[in-house]
Amino acid sequence: MIKRRYTQTIKVGNVIIGHDAPISVQSMTNTITEDTVSTVKQIKDLESYNCDIVRVSVNSSEAASSLKDIVKQVNVPIVADIHFDHRLALASLEAGVKGLRINPGNIGDNKKVKEIASACKDAGVPIRIGVNSGSLEKGVLEKNGGDFAEAMVESGLKHIKLLEDQSFYNIKISLKSTDVLTTVRGYELLAEKVDYPFHIGITEAGTVFSGAIKSGVGLGILLYKGLGDTIRVSLSDDPIMEVIAGYNILRDLGLRRGGVQLISCPTCGRSEINIAGLAKEFEKISFKIKSDIKVAIMGCVVNGPGESMHADVGIAGGRNKSVLFSKGKIIGKYDNKEILQALINEVENITGEKINLNQN
Repeated sequence: MIKRRYTQTIKVGNVIIGHDAPISVQSMTNTITEDTVSTVKQIKDLESYNCDIVRVSVNSSEAASSLKDIVKQVNVPIVADIHFDHRLALASLEAGVKGLRINPGNIGDNKKVKEIASACKDAGVPIRIGVNSGSLEKGVLEKNGGDFAEAMVESGLKHIKLLEDQSFYNIKISLKSTDVLTTVRGYELLAEKVDYPFHIGITEAGTVFSGAIKSGVGLGILLYKGLGDTIRVSLSDDPIMEVIAGYNILRDLGLRRGGVQLISCPTCGRSEINIAGLAKEFEKISFKIKSDIKVAIMGCVVNGPGESMHADVGIAGGRNKSVLFSKGKIIGKYDNKEILQALINEVENITGEKINLNQN
């Protein structure tokens, strides 16, 4: 049983973050924010995959102006990502965003920080301090002897103090690096000093394949240690893949429930059907299923049902015919060209959810 670190709690819209609240999954749009139609479409797509919070880049007055229309058309809380210009933060708050991601130290003088803190207080909007090892303030890395973890912690504490000096405590914080162990050590060190909730992630992790592996390792370590209240899996791909990866990580650690847990064998010389093809085809249509269900796709009729008897439903392939089984017991036999549809039908029967074979 994972024991999570005690933290203060904050709210991003209707999403509670921290302490014993469910760990939330975030993503970020990669559209041009000024393109309201494309941005809203991408956010709605993320909503359909159960994304809890969506961040958008706000790097111009035009982007800030677009937020008013964007937030009206979506249901998920929107966080505005701001750098340098405090006016964009204020405009984003007026537009109705539910969170800001800033580094107070690059916003300007204390007067500007005070303006943002005051506006966030009035709106009940939290601020995420986002420290990145690749963009540390000048001199902080040298001061810490080139230790990126120590440098990120010092930077984070400095930014926290800027807000606390304005009596602002509605804060969450992230310390991200492209290096897994640097990220882990940074959060471990910071956890000894503050009780603000953590947003965790491995920044610029990479493609779906390499990035999901790196993020799975890094986030897995942190979450197992009880560190992490909201997560993002940063991938160079469709943001939907970030959400899918995030939920899989949380589910496999027992920290969230729901969705399909797909079990498929690595295949061997006994396999007589295309297990990899079947597994990939089913996986594509399984991501939107909300029910908590284990599905097995196995290559051997002799051992498949027994090896995956804990699955709610599964198939085991044979040369010409394959079997459909539930909890290790065979419940039907089908031609190989019909077995995938038989599996889908049984999943629909168990979950009560309709599966669209053409969905993305």
